[in-house]
Amino acid sequence: MIDLLGRAGQLDEAEDLVNSMPFGPFSASWISFLGACRMHGDVERGTRAADNIFELDPRNPAPFVLLSNMYAAAGKWKAAAKVREAMKDRGVKKKPGCSCIEVRRRVYEFVVGDTSHPQKDEIYAELQRLSREMEKAGYHSDTKAVLHYAAEVNKEHLLCHHSEKLAI
Repeated sequence: MIDLLGRAGQLDEAEDLVNSMPFGPFSASWISFLGACRMHGDVERGTRAADNIFELDPRNPAPFVLLSNMYAAAGKWKAAAKVREAMKDRGVKKKPGCSCIEVRRRVYEFVVGDTSHPQKDEIYAELQRLSREMEKAGYHSDTKAVLHYAAEVNKEHLLCHHSEKLAI
């Protein structure tokens, strides 16, 4: 219910529901609410939600990542870096996202910037070729999705070497 209310932008109602749970909220309830705050750009509520998760589940990487991304999306780079630093100081690690593809009954797994595949040179050459073709056709990367403080060229590079693109 918290997720539904949050996705619908009814953050007041979602937060009231979390706070009024008779058995007390679990970290999953707050994480759902934090995700909704991120979706709607409500940094103040998101920070409150993250603080509650830090108390309930201090080893969970999700609130660190969500809060950091929320700050980055709002252009609050120092706050985002501070959250990432706190995560590092507490020894909390996020498992990197990956993408998998099955080719001829064999599964290949990729992470961002992966260079472990035996055909990495061919894969990266094909990605470059496809990127040039897309640019010629008028496509430009939406670098707003890259929540790192980096130059535009570096953001495009990060998007080009995303695990999903490497897998395909």
